Amino acid sequence: MCAVQLVRIGDLARRANVSVATVKFYLREGLIAPTRKTGQTMAWYAPALAARIRAIKELQKRQFLPLDVIKKSLDRDADAPDDLAAAEAIAAVLAKRGGKRTRTRSEVLARGASPTELQWLASAGLAVPGSDDAYRGDDLAVLSTLGAARRAGIRPDMLPFSILHDYLAALRALVAVELRMFREGIVARADRADVARLTTVATQLSERLVVLLRRKLLLPTLHRLIEEESDAANRATDGRPRRVRGAQRSGANRRKRQLR
Repeated sequence: MCAVQLVRIGDLARRANVSVATVKFYLREGLIAPTRKTGQTMAWYAPALAARIRAIKELQKRQFLPLDVIKKSLDRDADAPDDLAAAEAIAAVLAKRGGKRTRTRSEVLARGASPTELQWLASAGLAVPGSDDAYRGDDLAVLSTLGAARRAGIRPDMLPFSILHDYLAALRALVAVELRMFREGIVARADRADVARLTTVATQLSERLVVLLRRKLLLPTLHRLIEEESDAANRATDGRPRRVRGAQRSGANRRKRQLR
């Protein structure tokens, strides 16, 4: 009866909406394992592994969790089910936010993107077309947002795609803090049956919180940057220009009094 419930690798790949090559890669990396092997090249898999593969793929693509972190979580037998439940919950939120629209690479190019920009975004993992050469979900949203900026008059020299390197570095640090809070605060303390639900709630909350905190910080941070630049300029001149101008004004005032 168990053999009837298990599936072959091709069926598992279809259920997970990935290629067989991806499944084999995860097998080599130790992220998943066959449920039952019946020969050197014959193996059967639990259908539930499809959800695990989708979660790993989504987290890898969005750079929430690199493969080595996922592997370490899965290697810890006691913690792996909870970490996986949290990963699947995050992946579900991301998939829901992504939407169903698609746009082919040729359509994106026709709307003003350059091949160089698309190559850079793909190498950074920000906008990667699928096997059908189409963008979808958050990848398409990134392209649409940057395209709207270009159409509004923000030229590449004003906001080059390469500036996103700094953005990515800051966001990776933020995401690392967020995931550490999830794992230490929710996964480690919640009842196992409630991990997925609480992680979903926390993921949705963190998205709103990040937007609100950014709004709160924009103007104070701008004022601080202006003050820091002004202080740096004053230190660079050591106050000499202001003293010279003050001396010149004092001399001019004395000459005016003498003329009177």
